Amino acid sequence: MFIEAKQINKVYFDKNNKPNTVLKDIDLSIQKGEFVSILGPSGCGKSTLLSMIAGLVSSTSGEIIVDGKKVVKPGKDRGMVFQQAALFPWMNVTENVMFPLRKEMSKKEGLERAQHFLKMVQLSNYPSHYPHELSGGMQQRVSIARSLAMDPAVLLMDEPFGALDEQTRSRLHGQLEEIWIDTKKTIVFVTHSISESIKLSDRIIVMGTRPGTILTDITVDIPRPREQHRQQIAALEEQIMGLLKTEIDKVIDEEQAYEAGS
Repeated sequence: MFIEAKQINKVYFDKNNKPNTVLKDIDLSIQKGEFVSILGPSGCGKSTLLSMIAGLVSSTSGEIIVDGKKVVKPGKDRGMVFQQAALFPWMNVTENVMFPLRKEMSKKEGLERAQHFLKMVQLSNYPSHYPHELSGGMQQRVSIARSLAMDPAVLLMDEPFGALDEQTRSRLHGQLEEIWIDTKKTIVFVTHSISESIKLSDRIIVMGTRPGTILTDITVDIPRPREQHRQQIAALEEQIMGLLKTEIDKVIDEEQAYEAGS
């Protein structure tokens, strides 16, 4: 397997040294070139798991292996796209994409690579624009281009379209799917949207919460483009919602109990 999470546990301690188990006994395998979504309610630890694959967060126990190597820190083989684009406001679009390449290649090579990936995300007409001159969706496309320019083996995406309006999100879904088909990257995509996970993924890892565990691993065998298969999509949405209902109710009950006691 290309990515393996083996018996991952993550425990945090509060100021009173009381343990909070965020992830418990996570076992996950992802093949090279797969598009896998991690889906679950708020607080299930899906973003924490993604950050562990990125090397940004360490596990309490267990290990993560990427391409045969244990993950102990961030690496060039893993590109990360966050919910917020996190662009440098004083750099234009091209400079933002080139920034992580500055020590890897000449300025000319970096420019050529930036131009290539800006074309891929359909932003080749905005090379000199600054982040504040772009819409949220355009900023995210710059962020994706920057990650792709580093040529990582794995693209890790943490709810990258969560803050966007529905029309923009739908358009970016199509672009991301095209990029995945063109580049054959392994993509691990965190989302709380059932429809988004079905539209994009080969597999959906459905997580439960309190603590975060894997409830099931669903293979999405609906042909692409998936918009043409609405009946199959609706059936899978209903199946997943049934799995998540108990978990969502659990989160709501705990939040209400907390508010009542505060």
